[in-house]
Amino acid sequence: MADSQSDPTGRGASAPPAAIVFDVNETLSDLSPLEGSFAAAGLDPRDVAPWFSGVLRDAFALNLAGENPAFADVASDALRLRLAAAGRDEEGAAAGAEELLRAFTSLGVHPDVVEGVEALRARGIRLLTLSNGSAEVAEGLLGRAGVLDSFEALLSVEEGSAWKPHPDSYARALEERGISPEDAMLVAVHPWDVHGAVRAGLRGCWLNRDGAPRPAVFAPAGVEVGDLRELADALAGG
Repeated sequence: MADSQSDPTGRGASAPPAAIVFDVNETLSDLSPLEGSFAAAGLDPRDVAPWFSGVLRDAFALNLAGENPAFADVASDALRLRLAAAGRDEEGAAAGAEELLRAFTSLGVHPDVVEGVEALRARGIRLLTLSNGSAEVAEGLLGRAGVLDSFEALLSVEEGSAWKPHPDSYARALEERGISPEDAMLVAVHPWDVHGAVRAGLRGCWLNRDGAPRPAVFAPAGVEVGDLRELADALAGG
């Protein structure tokens, strides 16, 4: 699925960037085990995706209003509200939200992540993460997967004032590491994140594991792949 013709830099998929910046939640972490945690808590397991989308919606709104909320605070409150709606009392909803948030911060990576990360690092590409969540969660995730040492930095919007996809979030992260936007690629499963990165001058890679149609309202990614192993192959010329 690599598409060099839509690369806004004109360099094509085979020209590797100096650095790859990974989104964390859903891009590296696999949320599917949360379905069992939701079911055990008395929630509909199909509500994992709507819950996560709602967390982003509320956090984006708070950020636009001039605040920089912690992901965990917004996520926990959204869980509390769902548990309360499912019939738990105030104390039970709060305790259940805490338990579910622990499950969220204990997730593993997608099956393609370890091999893909190792292949990209072997190409000499600098690897970083930039998350709307905490750097500590990213550290735990990558540590459990055994690939933490492949990353030179784990960055979070909590260290600045703007959530992704605001251009400042990408600019601050790259400036901190001394990387020019044109030398970096953002890899994410979220088209809105790729759009924000492209608008900020980075190359964009949409990690489209599900083969979903591309939203027309967002800028096309320069590269589209089905997994991280495919990305490593694309950047090596196939």
